[in-house]
Amino acid sequence: MPAPRKYPDELRERVIREVRATGRPVAHVAKDLGIHKEALRQWVRRAEADAGERDDRLSTAELEELKQLRKENAVAPSSA
Repeated sequence: MPAPRKYPDELRERVIREVRATGRPVAHVAKDLGIHKEALRQWVRRAEADAGERDDRLSTAELEELKQLRKENAVAPSSA
């Protein structure tokens, strides 16, 4: 079971919108709100990937699919 999230989803969404709408540096927004800058940077990158704006990261849906496929592959009997 994954660890509980430190920040609520509503806060994450609001902060991501602020960074994207204002163009302010992630570090400044994070400092103003008391959020670690690298956490916020990761949230913004994930949101960009989910929106199809980044080709260098998998979207959340793609990560979930990969996780499921790896799980299925781990329990599948080998054919060797």
